[in-house]
Amino acid sequence: MASHQDAPAGPDLTKGIATADLKDGGMIQGHVGDAAVLVARRGVEIFAIGGKCTHYGGPLGEGLMVGDTVRCPWHHACFSLRTGEAVAAPAFDPVERWQVEQRDGRIVVAGKIEAARPENPGTGGEQPKRIVIVGGGAAGFAAAEMLRRRGFDGELTMLSDDDAPPCDRPNLSKDFLAGQAPEEWVPLRGPDFYRDNRIELVLNTAVERLDVTGRAAIAGGRSFPFDRLLLATGAEPVRLSIPGADQPHVFTLRSLADCRAIIARAGQARRAVVLGASFIGLEVAASLRARGLEVHVVAPDQRPMAKVLGPELGDFVRKLHEAHGVRFHLQTTADGIEGARVKLKSGEALEADLVVAGIGVRPRTALAEQAGLKTDRGVVVDEYLRTSAPDIFAAGDIARWPDPHSGEAIRVEHWVVAERQGQTAAANMLGLGERHMAVPFFWSQHYDAPINYVGHAERWDAIEVDGDIDRRDCLVCYKRGGKVLAIAAIGRDVEALRCEAAMERAA
Repeated sequence: MASHQDAPAGPDLTKGIATADLKDGGMIQGHVGDAAVLVARRGVEIFAIGGKCTHYGGPLGEGLMVGDTVRCPWHHACFSLRTGEAVAAPAFDPVERWQVEQRDGRIVVAGKIEAARPENPGTGGEQPKRIVIVGGGAAGFAAAEMLRRRGFDGELTMLSDDDAPPCDRPNLSKDFLAGQAPEEWVPLRGPDFYRDNRIELVLNTAVERLDVTGRAAIAGGRSFPFDRLLLATGAEPVRLSIPGADQPHVFTLRSLADCRAIIARAGQARRAVVLGASFIGLEVAASLRARGLEVHVVAPDQRPMAKVLGPELGDFVRKLHEAHGVRFHLQTTADGIEGARVKLKSGEALEADLVVAGIGVRPRTALAEQAGLKTDRGVVVDEYLRTSAPDIFAAGDIARWPDPHSGEAIRVEHWVVAERQGQTAAANMLGLGERHMAVPFFWSQHYDAPINYVGHAERWDAIEVDGDIDRRDCLVCYKRGGKVLAIAAIGRDVEALRCEAAMERAA
């Protein structure tokens, strides 16, 4: 995560830039005092907005302009050039707007202008008075925030079985776990947000069942009636079933409490074993190396992450981790944990003061199944994220939706996907009829090498590499039948954004 205190770069926009230097469709990042400001031109219109993404501070001037929006190069948040509104996650806060003047052939940025009210297209049909969100993760939070942003004024309740408010889960395996981000960065919003927006956030409360006919969620001995309900129960880690998995130095990572416990244990540990070479597993490995632990990774795969990224990127990821001291034990699994020894099926035994299992997750569909909703390796939804019950929607890790880009029904366990689905579901609970069209996106951070992935390819028949993977300058295309289903990029941020926009146009 970049510092939010970086000195502003580019021209002093109070002194202006030559009008001729800002071409149609062009952007220039500069500053006004200490504030980063982006100027952009679309036809005869010239806009000036804050130049840093409100998610992690990415430089918007290095992103991509699409219509009257700009997309962040780091994690693909999208902002309106007209209003500054964050129109697509992972950013939620707007950027500032600035006044633009043209004087003697120059474009000059003057003072800030009052924040515009978020664009509200209105609502459609009979409006709900009570909305219940089941789940306190990415999709649930994004839905609640968007409901209020879109003008929903009724009762809004979030039911979460977690003990912490919605948090920035990607940070739990990345910067926060590595000790490079303070805990104050982890909550998506502080308590004031829920109070000021009249969101009843009920923590430590598992929903026991849904009364579909009576339209109520039953939890903690209470009945929470709803006119519309969003099911956003997410996924849970697959638990180890080997002997010794219940020992106090063996962990999974999903919640803030999990992360705190791992950090506490890491403070007194010297050797760690990570079971699983998934994205989470390897991000944990990198974070524990940043804390100075000796780290071993055990996985049944021939190459780490090859099932998602292919052999070329899988080899790159392995070499990158090995260069930072991680030791791999591949094509084997753990057979048992005896005290501080992890026994492998290969016959090896690894010393470990800390064990983290990252062997996958399962969608939490039990509540949907109990309610009689249609399920098929997830909760089946239509293009509006509506389940088989007309007043119940689903979003996030549990939702299997008709993807217009691949032409298949897919379920994706990615943070940004969950947030954007939550935003779409919010619109449709208000009757706006918005199809979920967002192209899936995720990012994974391994030391100083971020990998951005756009699209979804569960299988492919060809991989094409443009550039040099080892030099961290590449675009990797995953194709089936000649069609690009997904791309992975290292050091090609704008190209990844262009691929995302192209996939949207082709849908």
